[in-house]
Amino acid sequence: MAVKRVFFFGGGKAEGNRAMKDVLGGKGAGLAEMTTLGVPVPPGFTIGTGACSLYFRTRGRLPQDLKAEISANLAKLERTVGRKLGDPKNPLLLSVRSGAKFSMPGMMDTVLNLGLNDKTVEGLARKSRNPRFAYDSYCRFLMMFSDVVLDLPRSDFERVIAERKRERGVAGDADLAAEALVTVCGELKALVKKSLKKEFPQDPRIQLELARDAVFRSWNNARAVYYRKTNGIPDDIGTAVNVQAMVFGNMGGDCATGVGFTRNPATGAREQYGEYLVNAQGEDVVAGTRTPRPIRDMKKEFPKAFDQLMRITAKLEKHYRDVQDFEFTIENNTLYMLQTRDGKRTAAAAVKIAVDMVKEKLITREEAILRLEPRQIDQLLHPVIDPKARPDVIAKGLPASPGAATGLAVFHADKAVEWATEGKDVILVRKETSPDDIHGMDVARGILTARGGMTSHAAVVARQMGKTCVAGCDTIDVDETTNRFMAGGKVVREGDFLSLNGTTGEVILGKVPLIAPAMTGSFTVLLSWADSVRRLKVRANADTQRDARVARNFGAEGIGLCRTEHMFFVEDRIPIMQAMILARTREDREAALAKLLPMQRDDFKGLYREMKGYPVTIRLLDPPLHEFLPKREELMVEVTKLQLIHADRSIIEEKKRLLARVEELHEFNPMLGLRGCRLGIYYPEITRMQVRAIFEAACDVMREGIRVHPEVMIPLVSMVGEMRAQKEIVVEVAEETMRRHKRKFPYTVGAMIELPRAAITADEIATEAEFFSFGTNDLTQTTFGFSRDDSGKFIQHYMKENILEADVFATLDEGGVGQFVRMGVEKGRSTRPTLKVGICGEHAGDPKSVEFCHGIGLDYVSCSPYMVPIARLAAAQAALREKKPGKGVKKQV
Repeated sequence: MAVKRVFFFGGGKAEGNRAMKDVLGGKGAGLAEMTTLGVPVPPGFTIGTGACSLYFRTRGRLPQDLKAEISANLAKLERTVGRKLGDPKNPLLLSVRSGAKFSMPGMMDTVLNLGLNDKTVEGLARKSRNPRFAYDSYCRFLMMFSDVVLDLPRSDFERVIAERKRERGVAGDADLAAEALVTVCGELKALVKKSLKKEFPQDPRIQLELARDAVFRSWNNARAVYYRKTNGIPDDIGTAVNVQAMVFGNMGGDCATGVGFTRNPATGAREQYGEYLVNAQGEDVVAGTRTPRPIRDMKKEFPKAFDQLMRITAKLEKHYRDVQDFEFTIENNTLYMLQTRDGKRTAAAAVKIAVDMVKEKLITREEAILRLEPRQIDQLLHPVIDPKARPDVIAKGLPASPGAATGLAVFHADKAVEWATEGKDVILVRKETSPDDIHGMDVARGILTARGGMTSHAAVVARQMGKTCVAGCDTIDVDETTNRFMAGGKVVREGDFLSLNGTTGEVILGKVPLIAPAMTGSFTVLLSWADSVRRLKVRANADTQRDARVARNFGAEGIGLCRTEHMFFVEDRIPIMQAMILARTREDREAALAKLLPMQRDDFKGLYREMKGYPVTIRLLDPPLHEFLPKREELMVEVTKLQLIHADRSIIEEKKRLLARVEELHEFNPMLGLRGCRLGIYYPEITRMQVRAIFEAACDVMREGIRVHPEVMIPLVSMVGEMRAQKEIVVEVAEETMRRHKRKFPYTVGAMIELPRAAITADEIATEAEFFSFGTNDLTQTTFGFSRDDSGKFIQHYMKENILEADVFATLDEGGVGQFVRMGVEKGRSTRPTLKVGICGEHAGDPKSVEFCHGIGLDYVSCSPYMVPIARLAAAQAALREKKPGKGVKKQV
């Protein structure tokens, strides 16, 4: 039995439905479902995603049976609408559009008005009694087909039209009369012939074949590949091709086209949201070449169509039980729906919509939790402009994507990437963005465009990326040639600081102070629902009292990693730390450590006060001592310079002593040298000082009526003997301190598992360790043999070549590093069944890694404070998916 690859929809019936996204793609599934629901949809057919895979496998040579299936469906479409493709008297015109399983707005190609040629355009003019409409459609087709299918620069064609507008003294394309458009069409065809040395294809069936193949090829264009990589969309699913009878929004004043959402995608408010243009085609709305009008204005201009649109879209939202992003066209006052799909939305909108839909009894709490991509809520944790600031507002546009951003103005996507790679914050400024700007938008802090509306490319992509965006700011004059823009009499050049308020649409000259937002309202409600279903605890990595406060505000249930070495890098402590390192005797070292002790004690007090009885895991000194000293090469240069200028002899001698000590401490591979527990074993007085500070601070805070729960973590343990040696010191100092202060409180001593041998011998280490915390950053380094600091040079290349699926320092390598973690958990608990286990690497904030940690039975994850809400949601989703396998997050990409 032949495999069905082409699926028809029309006349109230469809050969597909909403559940067939894998085959029909999102757009095709939506068209089929709307048709079945009785929504007015122009008929057509969908060439399934399998044909795309077949196209690439056969290198573009599609089998005859598939071509025959396409021809049969085309004939059926012709019978349904009563028009034929290529008929010079009553031509059928087609739209040919992409549509993958996951929405990829603007990343792949579309061809509209297909079927026009020198004969059918005349037939369309006679049939419609509107020559201007016919030749406007032909112009559009010639430009789009030449760009998408023939791969000719669109700018060359735009110049032709711009010249005709100048010649006739008109501002917009819509102002060109029919006779001018006839001339333009001739010039566009001549440009094709000049460029390709052959005529523009006149056979509509050849046009259809070429357009179909171009849409397939667009699956692998640079921007689509980049988008898939950024959003975690598989490369092998392919795109469908949707072939549909054209309906026209550009036939005159009783025609229009528009896009909209059933709720506000920026705020989540339940309100009319969208835009439309009279006498236009869909590309005009999203391209930003004309400024559209708000959809509410349709009520006056197209009252019947507006009421019908509101009824249909409300029905679609209820049917899909989610916000719908829809496209429509009005032809001679008759409404047609061209698309519906789950609407992309900002994180703030996603949270509000999910909570509101639970209240409206459209979805359950569990579904609301699963509605959000955990990483998406990172948008809610971005800064906003300090209300105390006095910003210099120089322009105002549309508030296309909320939040605030500040950075250096750049005018080209490549420059944005270049500067961002150098660590600079940038604001991408464009007349209007196109899909080719995707890489620059991805790295920019914010996006500013002079053209376009709330549903323009810039607005839609910025919202999904969580980028601040001000769009359609027509009071700025952008010159992308000289890299500057003018606004309010001021000139902003490339490299000047610029700030954006995406909530108000304000464009601000200079750098403004930003503040972090707080979790309130729907966000707090949703996370409380998440907390009620998750098993995995979420802690934070925090080294300062301020970090601990932020962590608690975001719902952290303790500190899973306090890196004590960070406390020594403060300016007034470095000299004391260096004195300790330079000391030749234990007595001298202990004298320096005695000065550091009260400083460390105060640091730990701050953490205990913020945590108020939640566990605080404090890792003893981990890095090699040379990190606290000047660099060897810099000291050598400094000594040589001092000698050359005959500086004071005592200064030279002091620098030489420092250099000599640096030379003694120099290691060829310091990350595997004298560091971690080895340092504490070699210099036990360092461990004693730190432990004394930990427990004296705990005793002092207990006197304030605050509960404490310190956990002392021994770093870089590789064998049980190391663990035992350090634990003995910890227990001895802890018990002595509590006796001296007449205080008693629970504490534990555990091991940081970050070496393969530690995982392999975890059953032995667990005889001494009361908890394990997997340091997956170093465990990844030592498992792969990758340097975290240097591997960036090749990891991106590995990902591009599909050697690695993801950056292993961002997402846990489950097949290798993850197996060491699993082994460590199982072996550790075989010896100590009550062993508490967590991870404290960067992976703890990665949703996919959090799910793995849940699956292997960890007790907690510990991530950066701003990742805590993400980890809370990810842990809840992991628990729900375990309860109901197959329930995944609805992908909002």
